[in-house]
Amino acid sequence: MKKLFFKNVTNGYSTTNGGAAVLDSAHLGDITGAFGTIKLGDTAARKNKWAKLLTLLAIMGPGLIVMVGDNDAGGVSTYAQAGQNFGTSLLWTCLLLIPVLIVNQEMVVRLGTVTRVGHARLIFERFGKFWGAFSVGDLFILNFLTLVTEFIGISLGMSFFGISPIISVSATALILVLMTTSTFKNWERTMYSLIGFSLLIYPLLLLVHPELHPVLHGLLVPGIKGGASSTAVLLIIGIVGTTVAPWQLFFQQSNIIDKRIGTRWIRYERWDTIIGAFFAICGAVVIMSIAAFAFAHTKYSGNFTNGLGVAKALSHSIGYDAGVLFAIALIVAGIIGAGAVTLASSYAFGDTFKIPHSLHRKVSEAKSFYVMYAFMIIASAAIVLIPKAPLGLITLGVQVLAGILLPSATAFLVLLCNDKEVLGPWTNPRWLNAIAVSIVGVLVVLSLILATTTLFPTVNTASLAIKLGIGLIGGLVIMGIMQLVKRDRKVARKSTLEERLAWQMPSLDKLKKAELSISKRLGMYSLRGYLFIAVILLAVKVFKLATGH
Repeated sequence: MKKLFFKNVTNGYSTTNGGAAVLDSAHLGDITGAFGTIKLGDTAARKNKWAKLLTLLAIMGPGLIVMVGDNDAGGVSTYAQAGQNFGTSLLWTCLLLIPVLIVNQEMVVRLGTVTRVGHARLIFERFGKFWGAFSVGDLFILNFLTLVTEFIGISLGMSFFGISPIISVSATALILVLMTTSTFKNWERTMYSLIGFSLLIYPLLLLVHPELHPVLHGLLVPGIKGGASSTAVLLIIGIVGTTVAPWQLFFQQSNIIDKRIGTRWIRYERWDTIIGAFFAICGAVVIMSIAAFAFAHTKYSGNFTNGLGVAKALSHSIGYDAGVLFAIALIVAGIIGAGAVTLASSYAFGDTFKIPHSLHRKVSEAKSFYVMYAFMIIASAAIVLIPKAPLGLITLGVQVLAGILLPSATAFLVLLCNDKEVLGPWTNPRWLNAIAVSIVGVLVVLSLILATTTLFPTVNTASLAIKLGIGLIGGLVIMGIMQLVKRDRKVARKSTLEERLAWQMPSLDKLKKAELSISKRLGMYSLRGYLFIAVILLAVKVFKLATGH
């Protein structure tokens, strides 16, 4: 593992590495991280562990922040709901999501370090305005709704301490706007400080006196307490959506570029991503376990309402300190998530309209970028102040929506990572494509179960899941056989590390639109049409839950 990610190379970072494609000159220069600086022309080999560790600390940030930001206010609420209503029986979903997180975000790491162009811009350049508008349109809508859930979590957490929503939401909105008006290094340091506060969730686990056996059983043995129902499937999709969200793809790729991380440092950024993935999954397991053990055999078991309800229930069943720790974790998670999600949208906005978009720039140098950021913060904060809104249900609905839209985002990611015009020798190997396609298939199956059980409530969910699972396996096997038949008998020469580091994507004006086969176009249109229907059915399901049907 160490050789794979830390092998020394002689090629230094070059300003011409994708430089022709760079949309903002602020993306070129020294790497200025929270814990160190790496000069632009640094070509020194890292020969000992101490040098490698210092380099990793300087590089780290995009991977860790995107993963911790994934355990946002909506995530904390969704994990707590899973533990409160289903005990430890859904912990296995967290374990299965580790490879999903790493595979998806590793592809993003390659796209960011190699191309030096944001995710949104690549989609527009390779697939045209139609698909670019769909992709970015989905992102803006979903990110705005996600941002609303962040403010919901912050408002609920502050309410535990008796602070009114108007004060808490307004103050948080101001803090979030000010966070981005300094420098990249200061922004990253602020995010690291917030991540430190998020660790308060771990002492809370000790207060509920967890038992090892139920946790291990929940992690290793798939099951659903009370059986598979449409409500349980809805929650599982919510767990997927809050753990692996489309905004992560756009954020990490652009944040890598904004931090000026080139291919020379790709191994360190991979480690940043892997560490962040395990950090995120551990957090999810801890929150589920806290709710599972704290509320087992109490009147609160199976009666989730929202994050504030969890904090109050913890203070009653475990003690006031437990409620305080959970409320603080909810608030901090919301601030981290809001900062990352809003920045993802602002980056995509800059990519789409080809305007300066970097935290290295002052407000006067990138007015549209910062105005977009502030607008999303203010608008989403205002929505949260609407009285008597079903906040818990809104939060779950947004997480499920993220899970439903994820297959589409992953499909574009896989297409870009197989595009030789874009990545050259850095394109996906076949085994990685197999995993990525399987991920998309599983996500589609989950949303199919949700759609079917919404239309036909009497359907046996477990039986349906088995049948669709068998169908998915059969489809994957057929696709695998077709790929083997098409496979060129000639074994392609593997590129050397030096050749990969020397690769430069052509400037954007020289990139032709990707030529999609009829089967790929048909698949993309079918996926888009199905997801449109699935979103409508999700709205129906949420309405039914809100009205008690």
